[in-house]
Amino acid sequence: MNKTNSDYYYYVARLNIKKYRKLRNYTAQELADKCNLSHQFIRDLESLKITRRPRLDTLVQIANALNVDIKDLLDDSEIK
Repeated sequence: MNKTNSDYYYYVARLNIKKYRKLRNYTAQELADKCNLSHQFIRDLESLKITRRPRLDTLVQIANALNVDIKDLLDDSEIK
């Protein structure tokens, strides 16, 4: 995926949300509960088949729940 594509950083954020969720040993339901979001929203967000575009404030909520900085969710250094 090309960095100039408008969906690129949404893609990166989705991969990183799942990565940090698993590093914290959270289920999708646990993360959803910590963010006051639905389980289905988290599942859809992590799915690469569904192109949900979360708002910036939602990404901040998720980053806070994962105890990471928002920039960590947008970090593409490990994305190939």
